[in-house]
Amino acid sequence: MKVVLISMPDVVPIIIHETAFHLPNLGIASIGGNIDEEHDVFLIDLIRKRRSIKKYLTKTLKRINPQLVGLSAMAWQYDTCLKISRLIKTIIPEVKIVIGGYHATLMAEEIAESGELTAVDFMIRGEGEEPCRQLVNALAQGKSLAAVPSLSCKDEYGWHHNSRGETADLSRLQLPIRDKRRLTSGYHFIYHKIEVLETSRGCTRSCSFCSMNHMYGRTFRTYPISRVLKDLDAIYYQQKVRWVFIVDDNMVLSPKRVIALCKAIIARQYKGLHLMVQADCISIAQNEEMVSTMAEAGFCSVFLGIENVSKKNLATAGKGNIRSSSQKAVDICHKYGLMVLAGLIFGFPDDDEEDIVANYRFYNDLGADAAYCQILTPYPKTAMRRSLLADKLVTNPDDLRKYNGLWANVRTKHLEAEQLQFLFWYHRQQVLGFWNPDKNTRKQGGLWIGIWRFVFKPFLRWRYQTMLKKIGWQGRYQREVQRWQKLNAFKDLK
Repeated sequence: MKVVLISMPDVVPIIIHETAFHLPNLGIASIGGNIDEEHDVFLIDLIRKRRSIKKYLTKTLKRINPQLVGLSAMAWQYDTCLKISRLIKTIIPEVKIVIGGYHATLMAEEIAESGELTAVDFMIRGEGEEPCRQLVNALAQGKSLAAVPSLSCKDEYGWHHNSRGETADLSRLQLPIRDKRRLTSGYHFIYHKIEVLETSRGCTRSCSFCSMNHMYGRTFRTYPISRVLKDLDAIYYQQKVRWVFIVDDNMVLSPKRVIALCKAIIARQYKGLHLMVQADCISIAQNEEMVSTMAEAGFCSVFLGIENVSKKNLATAGKGNIRSSSQKAVDICHKYGLMVLAGLIFGFPDDDEEDIVANYRFYNDLGADAAYCQILTPYPKTAMRRSLLADKLVTNPDDLRKYNGLWANVRTKHLEAEQLQFLFWYHRQQVLGFWNPDKNTRKQGGLWIGIWRFVFKPFLRWRYQTMLKKIGWQGRYQREVQRWQKLNAFKDLK
């Protein structure tokens, strides 16, 4: 049986996602790698085909002529997913289509009842490796689908949802697909070739804005270290890639394991290996030995979920008071040469303009190397969404296309959504200004950082100053909004 697995082309309207940071999709790669070998599996990351989706899919799918196509989508990519499913049915009318990912997992019953899935035959809820493997085998052998775990399917009477399967045994999963079966290429981080790696799944933290527990339950499971090394060997020696992003939800929840893994990596004596990871501030702040070992193993940057300066906002987010831990975590990372990307969230119920400014100033005081800023988003099925709906603070409950962290889908007790959106953008320009990488970051980024500092940044500063003289801050902001709106509006899918 021929199977094609496709990830969505939508990106967050931030320059690093648009041009400088394209990662291969590990979800479809892992699912494809665990389909039995007698089937032919191909992967397509549409993030690499954003300008010619219809043309590319028409040519590629007609050549392969698959019997099953799988689509993976987040909530804010779901509208594109529906459009692509309809396009695929026009290319190969008899093909079966299955969708999966976070949105299908969280909202399977609701979207089944909505009547939107006119071109979709199946949904998979939760981790997809085993359900998708069983679905492919059942379709190839003409067997009943009733026993396929976590599968939703439809007949003339409507949709039926099979019982949810158990979480995956990570020790039994096969390696993800990274060979020629992955039909798209060109993945990069600031123009370094990059791959993705997974060493664990899940998180036991209780952040109220996160929907992860619907995918994995409130669990933390780890791959055997031997399996992680096998995967890293494949990336390093077969793919010849030296930059690796570790996609774990929170790798550092088990510091002893991280130290053991890092020592195993050190013993491998990889040359020029650069590892990036995301982590929580408390684990980093309390485990300096872990951070030093990570640095020795080749970790060069870490994304820290700092979120907010306000104690009340942190409590609302289910984070606890991590302000002091945030500063300590940044200091420890810098002590061992790790670049810190700080995650900040704006738009909590009590926020006013002063709180927005204070949050940006807090970031400046931390001394982190770069900021990833988002507006609080009421993701489906989260505790935060329930609370915001109860307080009538959600202004956009239904248009999920804007649920990517950039758009204001909520208001606060002091700011309307439009005000929040503008002030979030305006004070970032005023307080943070243009990115100014430190010496360590300049060393890691090489030529690209030099081009940014001496070519792009001076040009952008001149361009924006000229623009401000002509149209002012509101005019510049409106131009930015128009650009954001066009970014994921794929004309060939309309």
